Amino acid sequence: MTPRGPEEPTENRYRANPFIWVIPLILSGIGILMITSTTSPNSFVLTGTPFQTGLRQLRWLAIAVCGMFFVYSVPVRIWKRFSAPLYIMMWLMTWLPLIPGIGDAAGGASRWIRLPGLGVSLQPGELLALALALHIAKLLTRDGDRDPLKTFTRVLTLVVFTSLPLLAQPDLGTTILVFTVAMGMYVERIGWRYPLIAGGFIGGVAFPLLILLEPYRMRRVFAFLDPWADPLNKGFQAIQGLIAFANGGMWGSGLGHGFQKLNYLPAAYTDFIYAAIGEELGFIGTACVLALFGFWILQTRAAYFRTQDDFKASLIWGITLTVFLPFVINIAGVTKMMPLKGMALPFISYGGTSLVTMWARVGLILRLEKDSYLEDEDDDRRIAA
Repeated sequence: MTPRGPEEPTENRYRANPFIWVIPLILSGIGILMITSTTSPNSFVLTGTPFQTGLRQLRWLAIAVCGMFFVYSVPVRIWKRFSAPLYIMMWLMTWLPLIPGIGDAAGGASRWIRLPGLGVSLQPGELLALALALHIAKLLTRDGDRDPLKTFTRVLTLVVFTSLPLLAQPDLGTTILVFTVAMGMYVERIGWRYPLIAGGFIGGVAFPLLILLEPYRMRRVFAFLDPWADPLNKGFQAIQGLIAFANGGMWGSGLGHGFQKLNYLPAAYTDFIYAAIGEELGFIGTACVLALFGFWILQTRAAYFRTQDDFKASLIWGITLTVFLPFVINIAGVTKMMPLKGMALPFISYGGTSLVTMWARVGLILRLEKDSYLEDEDDDRRIAA
């Protein structure tokens, strides 16, 4: 018999699921290609090079990947212990865009903080949504089984508290995201009863009132119902997005050969980048994006079912929701399945904050998976002993 050497340490035997990070890397690469393509005409006129905006997003990707490694390096117990201070810090930061001289307004909303000397803006609402998911996972696994109603009241209070700076900006899209993620996490851990009641009230009363109180939101609803009633104003963006899909057909016009990006399709490299993909890469390109997202969701689902610890499983579920829901909202808005919400397509749309926070989610899922594996190995050794 061949003698066995010393047993390899458990941490060295652990191998991360590569699809958790490879698929976001592919999606980010597609995003950089499409951002470069859609911005190249204007970028060439303004800077003398067609690659300026794409290179800027590439730099953000490098920062985002470094951020992923940082998040991955921090043990889950640290994130859990400091979830409340982290949430409070993000909540306070979300008020900063409303302060004159600090906030950076665009499109009638003050959602960004301009970082002096760097020439970039930070959207703290993105960070707040992630911090909220982290803290809700802690609340649900600490108190949920003892008193479901009390826990639901705490979660709903936290959602209302979170929504205050978001609605002041205003940012209804992130507010809807925050509410849906919180209710989804409660359903996963405890059950449907109270979220159905709250969802019925908020969906049937609160959100319609928020839409009615803001004229620009009503314009989006009318543009969704009949964009051709005002094709040069309210319905312009929706119509141009549909034209982009029609131009692309099955195989697309070819990378860099899209016509709608020539100042016809607004936000072609941000909110409407999926329509730009449809024009230049065709139905095949959009289907590949859907398939990549779907496969990534299946990988996070597998990580969720492999995790035995309630907190870790709840957090994986919540993080997955914070990626999946913006993905659905963006594509549904661009394809005219729902009114536009102005939400970025995860990993693909241009934007530094969105990209960094999405990759932070990747790092946290990888860390959750790793810590779960190490704990299972420790349990197996204790049982064997």
